[in-house]
Amino acid sequence: MVSAAEQMAANTSWAALGKATELRKRIFFTIGLLIVYRIGTFIPVPGIDGAELRQFMEGAQASIGGMLSMFTGGALGRMGIFALGIMPYISASIIVQLMTAMVPALEQLKKEGEQGRKKINQYTRYGTVFLATLQSYGLAASLQGGGLASDPGFFFIASCMITLVGGTMFLMWLGEQITARGVGNGISLIIFVGIIAELPAALAQFFASGRSGALSPAVIIGVIVMVIATIAFVVFMERSLRKIHIQYPRRQVGMKVYDGGSSHLPVKVNPAGVIPAIFASSLLLLPATLSTFSGDQTGPVMSTIMAYFGPGQPAYLVFFTVMIVFFTYFYTYNVSFKVDDVADNLKNQNGFVPGIRPGKKTAEYLEYVVTRILVLGSAYLAAVCLLPEILRGQFAIPFYFGGTSVLIVVSVTMDTIQQVQSHLLAHQYEDLIEKSQLGGKGKKRARRKGTARR
Repeated sequence: MVSAAEQMAANTSWAALGKATELRKRIFFTIGLLIVYRIGTFIPVPGIDGAELRQFMEGAQASIGGMLSMFTGGALGRMGIFALGIMPYISASIIVQLMTAMVPALEQLKKEGEQGRKKINQYTRYGTVFLATLQSYGLAASLQGGGLASDPGFFFIASCMITLVGGTMFLMWLGEQITARGVGNGISLIIFVGIIAELPAALAQFFASGRSGALSPAVIIGVIVMVIATIAFVVFMERSLRKIHIQYPRRQVGMKVYDGGSSHLPVKVNPAGVIPAIFASSLLLLPATLSTFSGDQTGPVMSTIMAYFGPGQPAYLVFFTVMIVFFTYFYTYNVSFKVDDVADNLKNQNGFVPGIRPGKKTAEYLEYVVTRILVLGSAYLAAVCLLPEILRGQFAIPFYFGGTSVLIVVSVTMDTIQQVQSHLLAHQYEDLIEKSQLGGKGKKRARRKGTARR
């Protein structure tokens, strides 16, 4: 049997958007903050030699520089105030979540509800400031060493660090505001908009390479087919579910006995979404950023790291795969699908899996099922992220729109649509409640009038 909520969700149409004033405000608020973000990518960091920077980025677009510029919405290529992007915040979130799983005090703080969550978010912000400070210093020193500073020295490094750290913190605040007062997924939407904004220029450069003869027509057609097939595969996998049957016993309320019902617990093949790919990319982008802007001033340690962990290198692909698999399991069990919490909620609602005892046995069964589902989910994420990397290294495609970018764009689009639909569904519920209340008041008035006439 289909529930009333599912029927209402199926009947939800975009025509209802005109009546949902609260949702319209959220959408306009989100668009406004994203426009602010795009404007900030064009505000340059003080002390940068613009001519040298343009010349340098033209040569770096075909390599790692193109990928870095796309993930920061072009801010890194223009050395805007958002050149670090949102990656320091993502890295701080990774560290805090790892520490929460390992440190008992933080784990206990996480169980304290809203106050504990606010405290953990505060630690994440402190970590963001610390990581952004380190990365901004490394980037400023690399710019100065690469000859891109118009007036090198202490004041250039200090002003560059202050600007970049302030830009990252402002960007983090924008993401939190979009999550709280917009349509949700603020951090993911910022990365999504950055990729989409750089896509037209990347496609123009790609087709220009075909016209100049650098790429054959077969390669161009193959890349287009691969991108379309990857998008279709991502949509299929993101909508795939494993349904676990849930049974509810008969219950008695007063003198009435209600029959037990049945439902299902949906478990996505990829419960972690796009987060593992973003986490893994953020870890791999830092040495690439420093190496790109250091130029000939790269030290022996950084040269060795990039020799083994450069894009397309075997160590890079192996590390990328390991990080994707690790973060898929870690984020699923610690954030998106906590088996102990799900088992406790089912027990509190008197629900149970047929043949499985409620409580600890249910948690063990859910862990058994989810662990095996994530084998497929993590393999799917790794395949989508690595296949374009391998093809890009083989055919030297001059722009970066690989599996990670496709995964982020498709996943964020689907999540945003679901957020909008949930707001529309809530608006429909509010309308039904208001109509029922008005109907109840009308009946009461009619009864009062009939009694007065008698």
